[in-house]
Formats: sequence, structure tokens, C-alpha cells
Amino acid sequence: MTNVVACIDGSRATGAVCDYSAWASLQMQAPLILLHVLDEGRYPVASDMTGNIGLGSREILLDELAELDAKRNKLALQQGHHMLEATQVRARKAGVEQVTMRQRHGDLSDTLLMLEQDTRLFVLGIHGQDSSEQERESRHIGSHLETVIRSVHRPILLTPEQYQAPQSVLFAYDGSKTTEKGIDMVAKSPLFKGLPIHVVMVDANTEVNQQLLLQAQKTLEKNGHEVTVALITGDVEPALHEYQHQHQLDVLVMGAYGHSRIRQFLVGSTTTRMINNSETPVLILR
Repeated sequence: MTNVVACIDGSRATGAVCDYSAWASLQMQAPLILLHVLDEGRYPVASDMTGNIGLGSREILLDELAELDAKRNKLALQQGHHMLEATQVRARKAGVEQVTMRQRHGDLSDTLLMLEQDTRLFVLGIHGQDSSEQERESRHIGSHLETVIRSVHRPILLTPEQYQAPQSVLFAYDGSKTTEKGIDMVAKSPLFKGLPIHVVMVDANTEVNQQLLLQAQKTLEKNGHEVTVALITGDVEPALHEYQHQHQLDVLVMGAYGHSRIRQFLVGSTTTRMINNSETPVLILR
């Protein structure tokens, strides 16, 4: 695993995706790949019409439609290349030296799965190109995003539409094996090096939970992090966002899937709600 992969799609979040991926690339000292995927659903590869028989004059119309699809595809590829060139310049201005561009034609999730073996972090906008104005206003995540979250097996940084250099981190913790692994990942990763980390558990104030938080704190501090722990009560999603807002924390970190109260947020509608209501980047650990 070596690269940071930024998904560039021309949406409003494209600038922020570029900036956050450049920041991550510098923090992790990892090469940056700028990826543009041409959705096969919107820009299908032209099909062969020669096998259609008995259509009469309609064959001419089919040929014209195929030609039109080919032109649209070519223009979309050119537009994507221009976007990649612009974001490459932007990333290099931010200080990233190793920046490469890639274009693919196909499904976004399938493309990321093919790349994940050599990827340390994926960066995507919460609202992608396919998100409607209504989805943005109602805080509905991009149409392909939930599929990506469920499919890939690498950390995913989801960005808002505006960039703000991360200065602090909120880690949503539940004491499970999954989030313990997440604590270990964050502790050893250079991504948040030098940033204070708040480890927050939304659960009953018990001795067991206090000990779990203490262990998480020790793991992070052993790797040089400044750590604050908190055990709070309430409904998980609003409680976490309220804590994040009160302490002005710049990045929310969560583990994906499982049966605990926190990890249930990354299943179905509660996944959507947690991400939708975040005004800051969300790092999903896998």
C-alpha cells in the first residue's frame, strides 16, 4: 500500500478533494494519484449494431445514436483530462511532488477495488457529480458513495465542499475490536501526526468503559499523540456532532460496520445520516 488516490469528478467538492488529498499525501509522504472515472452508465461504450437485422431505416438512426454516444464519450474524456491537469497543478502548488493522473471508463466502486491493493487512502467528495441540488440542500450523500463505503477495504476520507487544513481530530470509539484496531491504525499512521486527538465514547459511564478509553489513550500517547478522552451519554449521532462542534474538531474518524451503537451508523440510513450531518471531513476506517 503506497498511494493516496483522489477521485476527481468535476463536482463542487473537486477543489476540496484535491486539497485534502494533497494534505494527506504530504502527511503520509505518499505519492498522489488523481483519478477520473467516466461512469459507464452516463457514457456507455458504443455498442455494435451490425447484429441487428430487419430494422430497415431504423438502422440508420441506431448508427447515428451510436456515433453521438461516441462523440459524447470523447468529449467527456477530454473534459476529464482537463480537470485532472488543473488539479495536478493545484496539488503541485500545495507541495506534492509525486502526482500522476489516471482515467478509467467503468464503475467507480469496481475501479477503486482494482486500485486498492496499492492504495493507503481514498479521498472522495461527500457530494459527487451525480448529486442533485436537492440532495445537496437536504444533505443527502452522493449517489455512489454508500456503495463505495460498503465495497472498498481501505480507509476513505470523505470531504465537504470547502477545504480547511485539519488541526484536530475526533475519534468515535466504542471499545470494540474494530475500533481498537482503528485506534492502533491512527496511532501508527503519520496522517494525524502532531494533531490533538479526542477519543469519545457514547455509552454508560461504567468502570469498564473508562478502562477501555484509558487503554485507547495509552496507545495513542505511546505513539506521540496529544490525547483527550471523553465518555458521554445520549443518542450517538447528535451527541458526537455536538461534542465535535463544542470543541471545534476538524476531522471525524469512525470505524465501519459491526453491531455496536456507533458502528451501526455505517449501515443503511444511519450511515447516511451520520455523514450527511457532518460539516467536516469524515475518515472511515476499514
